[in-house]
Amino acid sequence: MHKLGQNFLHDHNIIGKLVDASGVQEGELVVEVGPGTGALTEALLERGCSVIACELDKGLTGLLQDKFGNTITLIHDDCLQKKKLNPEIIEAIDGRTWKLVSNLPYQIASPLMVGILAEHQTCLGQYVTIQYEVAQRLMASVNSSDWGVLSILVQRLADVELITKVPNTCFWPQPKITSACVGIVPKPVQPVNSVEFALFVTALFAKRRKQIGTIIGRDVALPEGVTEDMRPATLTIQQLEEIYTTVKTSEGQI
Repeated sequence: MHKLGQNFLHDHNIIGKLVDASGVQEGELVVEVGPGTGALTEALLERGCSVIACELDKGLTGLLQDKFGNTITLIHDDCLQKKKLNPEIIEAIDGRTWKLVSNLPYQIASPLMVGILAEHQTCLGQYVTIQYEVAQRLMASVNSSDWGVLSILVQRLADVELITKVPNTCFWPQPKITSACVGIVPKPVQPVNSVEFALFVTALFAKRRKQIGTIIGRDVALPEGVTEDMRPATLTIQQLEEIYTTVKTSEGQI
């Protein structure tokens, strides 16, 4: 049952805090990735939610089917297909608004969260349990050691809130690391060019120790407040957007 490396959240107090923070209402559509043994699923059903649960493990899928039957829409597959949300999940959502409420498998957390933010505007919020170190990166401030691609891409599109830290004793089997529940709520006005901007920032931070002038070329006009000797980790999201626009306009290459 544990062959895919999942750690099952069993602490009902933490589960309650996560569900409360999500603000889900009766009849609301929720996608749950990695439901495991169904502790969170059960809490969501108690709130009257309509649940789409995606579980990769065959044994756990059978357990969930026996436990919940037709009260949930159960998908036995990977939640990501070629780094995008599984088409079967999208088909089940069927154009409705929804929330992601999940104890996420650690290995897929970052690409899933960013992908949903960038490509699925019908998602009203993500309320997830993830590694605490990933949560720190999501909430990082500019010029800190955790400020990087994940911080920038998520904070550009959403507001991030720490719901609670989660000690390893709340899981079975116990992981060696601390986890956290976070809420990620999309901003009302979404910027354009999310995919292109993501590629730009990823390329910049691949050379994070180099100076901006060296990376993009010293003939590119920099926005006010940015100098050639600054490094990517010292730049705010607004400054990065301005540099991106300048580079794109001048057809510069990174």
